[in-house]
Amino acid sequence: MTTALRIRAPWREATSALRDGAVKLAEFVATPLVPADYLDLVNPLHSGAELRGRIVAVAPETEDAATLVIKPGRGWRRHVAGQYIRIGVDVDGVRQWRAYSLTSPLDRPDGCITITVKAIPGGVVSNHLVHRMRVGTIVRLDQACGEFTLPETRPAKVLFVTAGSGITPVMGMLRNRDDRLADVVLVHSAPTSKDVIFGSELGRLAAAGHIRLVELHTDTDGLLDAATLERLVPDLAERETWACGPTGLLDALEQHFDTTGQATRLHTERFRPNILVTGEGGQVLFAKSGTVIEVDGVTPLLDAGEAAGVLMPSGCRMGICFGCVAPLREGAVRDLRSGDLTTAAAGDGVLIQTCVSAAAGACDIDL
Repeated sequence: MTTALRIRAPWREATSALRDGAVKLAEFVATPLVPADYLDLVNPLHSGAELRGRIVAVAPETEDAATLVIKPGRGWRRHVAGQYIRIGVDVDGVRQWRAYSLTSPLDRPDGCITITVKAIPGGVVSNHLVHRMRVGTIVRLDQACGEFTLPETRPAKVLFVTAGSGITPVMGMLRNRDDRLADVVLVHSAPTSKDVIFGSELGRLAAAGHIRLVELHTDTDGLLDAATLERLVPDLAERETWACGPTGLLDALEQHFDTTGQATRLHTERFRPNILVTGEGGQVLFAKSGTVIEVDGVTPLLDAGEAAGVLMPSGCRMGICFGCVAPLREGAVRDLRSGDLTTAAAGDGVLIQTCVSAAAGACDIDL
């Protein structure tokens, strides 16, 4: 039997003591954070309570759309083609959340996922992701969710109807198609040919016989409607249909399928259930207190809420300390410093600074 000789190393003990002291100091200074939070500085994708991802590439698709390649952290679970994720990104010091469809193949060898984003006028997050996102940025992620997916037993005939960025969940399905998906028609609408996201790839899929592609351009062909769809797809009644696009298109399709007794054969994905009307001022609901007031377009929401008797968190009152941050549950606000518009649909979880934000239409504040 061999006896191991343990060598005492004073320098090691001193180093350990110094490290422990630094941890305690960090814990004191950073309260209510704990030192574990600072693991993010070393390995932001470590397994933990909050799922993160790193942007590893940004690839332009059109002038106003780009694909973001994201390396998710260890907690990421495999998604189903057609699902979406919510992504949290810091824009001008405020954490914003938005939902985007996953467009990546499930079997990427690098383990990355992709979302494809179209910048919308006045969209704080979409414009940031498309035009200003930098490789290396750490973003927050939720696990994939959504029911806009193909069933395990594939239909004999499938129709995809998309417009604009509505192509993104369908591209997720097409990139993960298998031999069970044999008869596929895709009807896609965009303003012009240069606005077609994934245009070249869709063309290759059609040339290879994987899909029958019908591409419409609204600038010359007009808006896609149910009557046009029946003309373009004569066997429409025989096809299980997945549709994603603007509210007007989906409303028209739902009415048509309901009228013809085919409602169960239509599956839709709505990113925004309603068209958001913006302007100067509007009705503001402070949800927790149940207070509803009319506010003009120049009064800070902090001042308006306080005047109405709502308990409003505050700090510097000039947009510096972020002590007044509150969730915008739904609606639109305008930054009084820059004029930038921030919008939110139900579930977005957008945070705003009430001291420098005014109503830009009806909005719902979680206070």
